Parts: sequence; structure tokens; C-alpha cells
Amino acid sequence: MGRRLTVQGWFHVVLALMVLMVVGGSVVGARLLEETSDVTDRLADRLQPAQTETYRLQAGLINQETGARGYAIAGDRQFLAPYTQGKAEEARAAARLRELIGDQPRLLADLEAVERQAADWRRTYAEPLVADVSSGESRKSVRATVERGKKVFDEIRDAWETQNADLAEAVADGKEDLAGARTERNVILGAMVAVFLLAGGILAVLVKVLVARPVKALSRASRRVSGGDFDHVILGGGPADLAAVADAVEGMRQRIVAELDASYRQQEVLTRQTADLDAQAVELRRSNAELEQFAYVASHDLQEPLRKVASFCQLLEKRYGDKLDDRGRQYIDFAVDGAKRMQVLINDLLTFSRVGRLNDARVEVDLDQVLTKALANLDTAITETGAHVERPERLPKVVGDPMLLGMVWQNLVGNAVKFRHPDRTPNVGITCEEDADSPGTWRLCVTDNGIGIPEEFAEKVFVIFQRLHGRDAYGGTGIGLALCKKIVEHHGGHIRLDTGHTGGTRICFTLPSGDGTADGTDSHTEDKTLS
Repeated sequence: MGRRLTVQGWFHVVLALMVLMVVGGSVVGARLLEETSDVTDRLADRLQPAQTETYRLQAGLINQETGARGYAIAGDRQFLAPYTQGKAEEARAAARLRELIGDQPRLLADLEAVERQAADWRRTYAEPLVADVSSGESRKSVRATVERGKKVFDEIRDAWETQNADLAEAVADGKEDLAGARTERNVILGAMVAVFLLAGGILAVLVKVLVARPVKALSRASRRVSGGDFDHVILGGGPADLAAVADAVEGMRQRIVAELDASYRQQEVLTRQTADLDAQAVELRRSNAELEQFAYVASHDLQEPLRKVASFCQLLEKRYGDKLDDRGRQYIDFAVDGAKRMQVLINDLLTFSRVGRLNDARVEVDLDQVLTKALANLDTAITETGAHVERPERLPKVVGDPMLLGMVWQNLVGNAVKFRHPDRTPNVGITCEEDADSPGTWRLCVTDNGIGIPEEFAEKVFVIFQRLHGRDAYGGTGIGLALCKKIVEHHGGHIRLDTGHTGGTRICFTLPSGDGTADGTDSHTEDKTLS
């Protein structure tokens, strides 16, 4: 039963019992109060006023007897006034008594006996006496009537003595009933108070046994688990909802234990991985050192033999050129060209490897100034091809390496001029706008009207040494766009080929805005043209 009911259910049960007790107590109390009130009303509103009216009735009879006897003795009609008043008082008192004791046959019988004897007294004594005195009867006859009336009136006295005794007994009985009702009321009310106190004690015990003790046990077990004893099983007890809470806490403990075990296992894996990474870092530092050494060798030791090969081949051509035929001179040209291309390739490789590794400056860069320097470096190619370069009035400022960003501009604009269409004058457009897909980022594009790049080579062109044309058609090492990709990604941006553009090539790249933008930067400002 205790485990089937919830705490709320137990409180509802106890509350229902308390309500039943209160209702029962109210009914019993109301009945007792009503009974006590009835007894009090009967005693105070009927029996005690009935005693007063009885005394008035008897006083009225006495007044009648006194008035009749005084009239008989003195013969003065003034003595008949008490007789007349007594009759009126008797009638009023008798009527009031009937209202007060009409539901009590014994008292009503006593009243009727008194009234009957009083009527007999008046008929047999008072009225004949008044008539005799008024007619002038002899004193002897009147005196005899008075003596006879006295005996009759004594019978009335006996009747009202009986009436007084019965009424006094009724009053005594009423007082006794009132005392008994009060005693019964006090006993029952005391019993109700005792029952309420007992019920309160039982409720306190139930709350302690069914609620407080299970909650305390659950709290103690939870503190034990929170203290680090994760293997301690939390057992449920008490009402259904407390048992459900205990089960939920136990489920949470089991989940935590499982997560801790998984965390420990993961920590062991991470520890091993950290050791592996440390070993790899050591190996990477060693490899970087070797690369630095290789770069030094490539920039000095490897280029020196190439310079000698090119120089001595040129000396051979100069000294023995007149003794060589065309094929010999062609072989010497091949050797010199190969040595020079090897030098260019080595320099490009060194440049590519040094991006982000050496001289990694992080300063505020004005892209407008960087572009101006790049265009100055390309001035010869632009002039020879008659190319037109359209650029925004102002470009933003970003945070980065000015030399590397200048290489991006130089490679992109240089490619636009280099890979020109044979039937069109090169026209290069540079645009800048905020990237709608990435707030706080600039989107810069270089667009040309050259030979274009097929869509299937959109990714290949950014791979190092990947060429789409023969070396005879277009010179270079095929490292330019790969270098741009590495520089842009090193600055936190992305570069891609706009495959939706037709009639040439459009390459777009993004750069974070950094600390701010140059004043007046607007993608829709008036362009200025270089030619």
C-alpha cells in the first residue's frame, strides 16, 4: 500500500480522514449545542417564566380572596377592586402559563386543577358572598359564608402548593438535564480534541516513516555517491513517487558510472595519442629542421652547379660557336634553358615552402597599396599586351602579411594578362564586396576576358605543378595558383574558380575583415582604369 501511493496520495488520504473527522465532529458538536440550547431554552424561556406566572396567578387568587373577604367584613365596595383586579391577573397568568407549559401534561393538569377549584370557589363562595352583602343579609349569615369560603380557599392553596411543587420539580429536572448536556458536551468535545491530537501524532509518524525517512535515506545515499563512492547502489523506498525518484537517481548514477568508465577509457586513449603526438612532434621538428637544411642547400648549393652549367654552356657557345653546326648550338640552348628553368623551379619551390613559415607578419595591410605595387611589378607585361585593369576606387584594410598578399595580386593579375585570348585585348576587372554568406569577410574577384578554364579543371588548377597547357604555349612552373591558395588559406580565407562565369576566367577569394576597413571602401564606388 505504501509503495503504491505517492506522497501526494498519502496526503490526500490523511486530508480526507481529517475532513471526515472535522465533519463528524461538527455534526456531533452541532447536535450537542442544539441539545444544550434546547434544554437552556426550555429552562430559561419556559419553566422559569412559568414559575413567575404561577406566582402571579396565585397572587391574583389571593387578591380575590382578600377583596371578597374585606368587602364582606366592611361592606365597602372599594374592597371589591382587588377582587376584580385579581380575576384579571388570574386570567392573564393562566393564559401565559398555557403558552409556556402547554406541552407538559402534568403541569397543565396542575393549572387546570387550580383554575377549576378557583372557579368553584368563586361560584360557591365569592359571588354568593358579594351578592349577600349587596342585598343586606345579616352579619351572621355573611360570617358563616366567610368561614365556608375560607375552607374552600384552603383547598385552592393545596392545589397550587401541588402546582408549585411540580413546577419546581420540572425546573430542577431542567437544570439537571442542562448540567447533563453540558457534561456530555464537554466530554465529547474533549474526546474530539484528544482524537485530533492523536490524529496529528499519527500523521506526524506517517510523514516521518513514509516521507521523511525515505527522503533522508535517499539524501544520504546521494551524498555518498557525490562523495566519490560511485559503486554505492541507491535503493528506493517509501511512497511510489519517492521510489521513482530513487530509481531515477540510481539510473543517473549508473549513467554517470558508465560515462566515467568511458571517460577513463577515452583518457587512456588520449594519453596514448598524446604520447604519439609528442613523438610525431619530435619527428616533425626533426623533419622541419631537415627541410630548413634542404631549403638552405636548395637556395645555395643546388643553384651554384646550375649557374656553372649555364655559364660554361654559354662560354662554349661563345668560344666554339663558329665551329658548331646548328644542331650543336641548339643542344647548348637546350642545356642553358634547362638550367635556368631548374633555377626558377627551385626558387618557386622555396617560395611555396616558406609561406606561413618564415617572416609571418601580422600587420594591418592596405590592399589598395599592395595592389598598386603588384601592378607596378607587372607594368611591363601590361604595357606590352595593352591590357586594361579596372580596380575599385578604394580597397579595404585587412590583417596579414603585405608581401604574401602582394604575391596573390601579382599572380592573379599576371595570369589574367598571360592567358589572354589571341583575338581580344586583355581586360582585367577587380571587384571587392562584403561576403553575404559570411559577415565580416571581404570577397575579392579578379575577372578577365582571356581563354578561360574548363569547369572540370576547377580544382586541378590549384594543385602544385598542375598545368593545362604545354610549356611551349605558356611559360611558367604551374605553381602560381597553388601559391595563391596556400597564402589565402593561411590568412583564413578561401579561393575558388567561378565556374558560372563565361567569356574568360573569374577567380574569387575571401579575406577576414580583421580590425576594420579603409575609409570610403565600397564595392560600388567608381572604378579607376590602368592601361
